Amino acid sequence: MSDRITSPFGAFTPARDVVKGVDLTGKTAIVTGAATGIGIETARALVEAGAEVVIAARKPDLGAEACKDINKTAKGATAQARFEMLDLSDFASIRAFAQRWGNKPLHILINNAAVMACPLDRTKDGLEMQIGTNHFGHFLLGTLLAPALEAGAKQAGKPSRLVSLSSIGHRRSDINWEDPNYNSRPYDKWESYGQAKTANALFAVGFHKRFKDRGITANAVMPGGIMTPLQRHMTQEEMQAMGWMDETGKIRDGFKTPEQGASTSVWAAVGPELEGVGGLYLENCAQAVRWKAEVPWEGVMPHALNPESADRLWALSEKAVAA
Repeated sequence: MSDRITSPFGAFTPARDVVKGVDLTGKTAIVTGAATGIGIETARALVEAGAEVVIAARKPDLGAEACKDINKTAKGATAQARFEMLDLSDFASIRAFAQRWGNKPLHILINNAAVMACPLDRTKDGLEMQIGTNHFGHFLLGTLLAPALEAGAKQAGKPSRLVSLSSIGHRRSDINWEDPNYNSRPYDKWESYGQAKTANALFAVGFHKRFKDRGITANAVMPGGIMTPLQRHMTQEEMQAMGWMDETGKIRDGFKTPEQGASTSVWAAVGPELEGVGGLYLENCAQAVRWKAEVPWEGVMPHALNPESADRLWALSEKAVAA
């Protein structure tokens, strides 16, 4: 990859460092699931650079507290974080959010929210919870907000950006085209998570293809290993068995803090190296290399960037959200 895109930043760069010298005054961003974890640190960095940031999440109490915390260090009188209700497991909630937003210019959309390794459950629309929330919910949100992102590009005179959070977990599964919602096959929570994270990467490929000529770019992001509420469905014993922590609860070396975990999302949103560039999978503030078995926690597998799969998923997604 001689033409691989990199940046001055690395795996453990704090998100604040990525926005140093970046002026987002007059820009508006939406970060889903930003009431906790890396989402709140993503929102904080953007606000401190001057952007107005909407924390779109499903828990008003946590969202309000996150906004209060972020706004303590907001840059200037106009930069702020504010909360908007959004439940990505409910298409009606997503449509209501998009209707409230209308065509107001939007410059950055970061699809950060996720559920991981939960027991078998269904969204309000009958989809399996992990792919239903992580992908289909964000698919509907992104397509409904495309006119707002296009308006943001026209206002700013440069492309708006969509950032889709994937994961190294995508290596666990490609899309199961015959039964993505586990209607007839046995449920495996990690296979399900892998499928959803593959879908998140393919969504960036498909979205960029369809909207790049309308002034919107899209890239997928692997944030890294971070201990956040994302692990709420896992026991300590499970995390020990996976090597994420030892028997005393100490997190293994290589895990990032939430602010470090937010850095690649923020770089994807503001990095000059990515101006006009899309359809990529990013990690550690650079374009990812190809996955190798000897380095299992890094890199991207071909199935997560396959353009034919991206088109197939797009068609499947259009059908799912229209049902």
